[in-house]
Amino acid sequence: MASGFFAILDDIAALMDDVAMTTKLATKKTAGILGDDLAVNAEKATGFLSSRELPVLWAITKGSFFNKLIILPIIFLLNWLFPIAIKVILVIGGLYLAYEGIEKIIEYFFHKNENKTEHEAATEATKDAAAEEKAKIKSAITTDFILSLEIVIIALSSALDKPILQQIITVSLVAIIATIGVYGIVALIVRMDDAGYNLQRKSKNQNGFLFSIGQILINSLPWVIKILGIVGTIALLLVAGGIFVHNVEYIHHLVEELPTPTIVNEFTAGIIGGLIMVIVITLVKKLISLFKKS
Repeated sequence: MASGFFAILDDIAALMDDVAMTTKLATKKTAGILGDDLAVNAEKATGFLSSRELPVLWAITKGSFFNKLIILPIIFLLNWLFPIAIKVILVIGGLYLAYEGIEKIIEYFFHKNENKTEHEAATEATKDAAAEEKAKIKSAITTDFILSLEIVIIALSSALDKPILQQIITVSLVAIIATIGVYGIVALIVRMDDAGYNLQRKSKNQNGFLFSIGQILINSLPWVIKILGIVGTIALLLVAGGIFVHNVEYIHHLVEELPTPTIVNEFTAGIIGGLIMVIVITLVKKLISLFKKS
């Protein structure tokens, strides 16, 4: 009886050891996409009132956990029954990310100052603050769904030769680590200014070391947010391009023959995919409006 109990404990210990090794490998494989995930989500979680930053971030984090709760069983089921569907889902997700990236660029260059006075903009912002917050949260959770999908698929690819139980535990652990890690860092970024003010309050004089560090954190936040906006947009296009290059056979063979670096190929693929989506969606919107008029 005792020997049987200890044998079970030994099996569990061996499984946990294998899971730890596989999780480490899977986390390394997903490191690149996690960096992109961080840049995109940090950009999505900024631009709110200071009092709303953490509630908004918490809403996005809960959405991210819910995304993974949906994704994990579906991916395991599809991998067992219909593996090709995973590629199709990824490519559709890639098209969405590419569209979002190009839309941000178009909005910045062409719709930046669209005939609104400062007073009108302020009034509109006050009226639509709650609606805009909900829309941004929804957009962030949708983007997170696609990024989470890629993280889960990459993590699963590193554990395909392992038993199913080990696959499930490994991919689930990577998904949890990714969510806590990414949104934990995002929370630190968006509260930089608060950390700066706290350091200044603790400082005994305005020339002290803590006061200076606090001032650096406060002054850095607007620049960090601007940089995150740029990096987040680039990351969207890179992730989308990476999905196209690795999952669309024609594009994969095409870029293999090009002398340019992989990152350039992926970025270019993301831009082209985004432009195609913008054209298609614009035409569809125009057709719908024409049908409504008639």
